[in-house]
Amino acid sequence: MKVNISGYYYMWWEGCQMNQADSQRVASALEKLGYRATRDAESADVIVLNTCVVRQSAEDKAYARLMSLKPLKAARPDLVLALMGCLVGVRDASPLQKRFPFVDVFLPPSDPTRLIELLRARAAHLPSPTDDYVIAQRERETRYELQDADLVLPVHERGNLVSAYIPIIYGCNHVCTFCIIPYRRGRERSRSIGEIVAEARALVAQGVKEITLLGQIVDRYGYDVGDDPRLPDLLRVLNDLDGLERIRFLTSHPLYITDELLDAVATLPRVCEHIEVPVQSGDDAMLAKMKRGYTVAEYRALIEKIRARIPNVSIATDVIVGMPGETEAQFRATYDLIKELEFDMVHVAMFSPRPNTVAARWEDDVPRAEKERRRQAIDALQAEIVGKINARFIGQTVEVLVEEKIKNRWKGRTRTNKLVFFEDDAHEWKGKLARVKIEWAGPWSMIGTVVDAMHGP
Repeated sequence: MKVNISGYYYMWWEGCQMNQADSQRVASALEKLGYRATRDAESADVIVLNTCVVRQSAEDKAYARLMSLKPLKAARPDLVLALMGCLVGVRDASPLQKRFPFVDVFLPPSDPTRLIELLRARAAHLPSPTDDYVIAQRERETRYELQDADLVLPVHERGNLVSAYIPIIYGCNHVCTFCIIPYRRGRERSRSIGEIVAEARALVAQGVKEITLLGQIVDRYGYDVGDDPRLPDLLRVLNDLDGLERIRFLTSHPLYITDELLDAVATLPRVCEHIEVPVQSGDDAMLAKMKRGYTVAEYRALIEKIRARIPNVSIATDVIVGMPGETEAQFRATYDLIKELEFDMVHVAMFSPRPNTVAARWEDDVPRAEKERRRQAIDALQAEIVGKINARFIGQTVEVLVEEKIKNRWKGRTRTNKLVFFEDDAHEWKGKLARVKIEWAGPWSMIGTVVDAMHGP
């Protein structure tokens, strides 16, 4: 049903890339109804809070943001307030409804349907859009030639967004003892290749040059629907999409990185040589306690295989410190493994007990101060490692996809996800590929001089 609405929406999100992608899908649905984005919650007609509960700090932030909006809702009863994401989850939302009766609609992760239905039901009571807005909307639709089913970026992002996320598999069938995701996002559900490609094509039509395919375990794409298709098949299809410069995917699991997947990364020109594969711990007993399904030796062999098959690959990993019962020796084993394998990026999290997980039943016996010490130790080690890795780029010329200009410097990333800055006031580089000679390198970024454009500045 077509509706014409001239209202404003405000989107707040917290957490992972999947939440960012979900927020984009909500924004798309609202844009199709005729809403426009605003950065001011007080001026919005629709407010969506997309929440994360992977750690207690994220959950606390979600509750605080929600309660801060209660006076606004009381002052403006017609305001539509929607709560979405892992705080709501895929199960019964009635406990939240009782606790927060001022919220109009509760949305599970990745699904804005209930909100859109509510707004359509109210559409007859909303004012018609202004003439100038109708004209602008038609101009945008004509420019990008989008269909009703396409993902539509917010107005301020069309033609401006360089990189975007596309979820390809929702939920997770693994039940790692520390992880709340299976309880909040449900079991695995793969999207069809046709749906994913249509979304990628729509994003490219709106100026996007790079897409990142998302999944809690991204390389389990297709496992829930049969033998085919799988992630390598999807990568091959997307690699042929005109106008798309780069393809990334995350997050992988050590058990599902196949030779076929590594071959796809190694041979497909648009697939970037960057893999994110969490290790979580460098101790076998702790890995078993986490229910990760592999040993340190198996993980080490996987990293060796990845590096042998994909020259110059960059590898990122995740680590949890302070799991219940983690001894100093077990932490040291993780520290030593990171030092040995020399990752390009290490995301470190301190253990936080989450409801309904197995680990929540264990005594959280590592003091917070000790968790923080361990986190800082790994951060310091990783800064030293990546500083040495990046120093090898000095004097090299790398391909950079330029994302934006910050003050007087252009910012972009290499195919291996290295952050690069360069100055050039003579050309507009946003969304273009530049060849940049690296002159300085630090742990978290590099600086260089533009040599030339890949396809013309």
